[in-house]
Amino acid sequence: MEKDNRTKTFFQKYAYDFDAIYGNKHSSISKIINNLFRKSMKLRFEKTIEGCVPIHGKSVLDIGCGPGHYAIELARRGAIKVVGIDFAPEMIRIAKRKTKELNLEDKCSFIVADFMTTDFPEPFDYSIVMGVMDYISEPEKFVKKVIDITSDKAFFSFPVKGGLLALQRKIRYRSRCELYFYSIENIKKLFSNISNINFAIEKIARDFFVTVNVIR
Repeated sequence: MEKDNRTKTFFQKYAYDFDAIYGNKHSSISKIINNLFRKSMKLRFEKTIEGCVPIHGKSVLDIGCGPGHYAIELARRGAIKVVGIDFAPEMIRIAKRKTKELNLEDKCSFIVADFMTTDFPEPFDYSIVMGVMDYISEPEKFVKKVIDITSDKAFFSFPVKGGLLALQRKIRYRSRCELYFYSIENIKKLFSNISNINFAIEKIARDFFVTVNVIR
């Protein structure tokens, strides 16, 4: 519980800086740093949006939605229902403000809650779990719940274990919150224990991008 609270506190404070990564608020130097060290964020965003095709008339659950970049983009592209869930109130406040500015409130809704303790009345066509598994201490339970509430596809990112980028990130986050890294063997074992799915793993910069097709 203490670890979860540390993570929540960190992201509550980090909300505006995190939102700026996707926007135009950075200086030229910051943009260069982002291109070097945050390439994974750009790639996984592009791959997720591409993976959610067709999107017209589909429903989406964005787990750990942050300031709503994925959710809002998919709503703009034709999703009929997008729900974003995050445990940091400031992240949700930013997402709601943006949704209102873009007149997407009829398609997007955002809730402050813990995904693992939240019940969903019906499954979603697509589920998105980007930049979340880095902070999950019990990945088996988390992934299983995601699959249970998904009827078509789920998309995950997992931070790569080992290497210079992982080391510098560990050092940087040491006083912030706990981090968890994965080898490709870890991921294969994780998803191989779940029935009625097939999955594909792709290495993108410092992440593994996993696409899960749910078989109903």
